Amino acid sequence: MGSAFHMFCMKFCCCCCVGDEDDDDEKQPLVPQDPLEYFNREVQKRREEETNLWSEPGDRSHSEREDDRTLFSLLQARNKTRMGSTGYRRLSVDIEAMRDTRREVRDKWKAILENLGFMAEADALLTVSAGGSQDRMRNAPAARALLHTLHTETSVFSSREPPPERYLFILDRLLYLDIAEDFLAKAKRFYPPRDDSDEDTLGLGINLPLLLARVEAMNGRGDEQEEDDDEESGREDGNLSDRS
Repeated sequence: MGSAFHMFCMKFCCCCCVGDEDDDDEKQPLVPQDPLEYFNREVQKRREEETNLWSEPGDRSHSEREDDRTLFSLLQARNKTRMGSTGYRRLSVDIEAMRDTRREVRDKWKAILENLGFMAEADALLTVSAGGSQDRMRNAPAARALLHTLHTETSVFSSREPPPERYLFILDRLLYLDIAEDFLAKAKRFYPPRDDSDEDTLGLGINLPLLLARVEAMNGRGDEQEEDDDEESGREDGNLSDRS
């Protein structure tokens, strides 16, 4: 298993995980003016990718899928909101709820991979960069068929939303390692399908239209909302002082 994964990293990850940057990156100068700034920017970009776990990692605008668009809108709205205000805290709660849902899915995949014996390699196998392209996948049709099966015959994903495209790349890697069918069998065993009521109980469903409407409403109120937040924050701080 170790040698197979080593060959996978040499033949596959090098071209899809490490070197799968966008074509625009290839036009950048080989030696940037400030190397430290460049590397800091790259580290920050990869950290944000792992934090948000974009469903469409290759979509730089985060606008193709409704869930990505909602999360991106929430992040933008929070960036325009005064830190510490009520509006900022509400947005943070919504953002973390979406991130927690995505992390929950990733944790399921990691648990299955570790059960298959890939304890040390699980994180690497689950890492998908923004430069990933389906054109570079080795077996895209089989990966998509497996993704559909996981979506319809297990509870790895929410049944009410399309499965995140990022897992196509991961399934393509598992196919290359010849463990995709074993992974599917484990997923069916550990995460059998549930009905919609069970998903609501477990908190897997997020009302995306409601979140988008809330963001648009906050953006429309602008400075007036900021003033209301300041007043409400002041009242909350005063109440805390009285209690203490």
